[in-house]
Amino acid sequence: MTVVRVMTRDDIDAVSAVRVRGWRTAYAGIVPQSYLDAMDAGADAERRKEWFDAGGDRVDNLVATDGGEVTGWAALGPYRGEPDGGEVGELYAIYVHPDRIGRGAGRALMDAVRARARERGFRSLRLWVLADNERALRFYDRCGFAPDGTDQIETYDGVPLKELRYAADPA
Repeated sequence: MTVVRVMTRDDIDAVSAVRVRGWRTAYAGIVPQSYLDAMDAGADAERRKEWFDAGGDRVDNLVATDGGEVTGWAALGPYRGEPDGGEVGELYAIYVHPDRIGRGAGRALMDAVRARARERGFRSLRLWVLADNERALRFYDRCGFAPDGTDQIETYDGVPLKELRYAADPA
């Protein structure tokens, strides 16, 4: 059974492994392979531990667990596109271990993110998703998010990729 809780420092190695594995699976054929190959879960964990030890910032990190094993991770905070974050929240990241996709961890994380967004007083939620990530687009659609007409270009190893901004009510 999936349980969602606040991430602890002890979860960081597993979160980084889920994140890197998630990137390599979700973005294969979209993001340049050189970029994906250069990702390192150990280095990611060290950066995340430094951030965590420094007190983090205004980000809520949540983990999905099953039988005590971290199976997913999500991060939520103020929207980065507004000077003070305002009343708009942003889902910075949501990843589920590729072997666990389709078993409810993603939905459980999204439900917890929305609950936390309501607690924080966010009147809306936004996220950025690569336009070519069809699985993620379907997931966000099922979760009530929709494109709001805004896009941007992010560059990975010199390759420009289009991102779409999706929005939803946290309710």
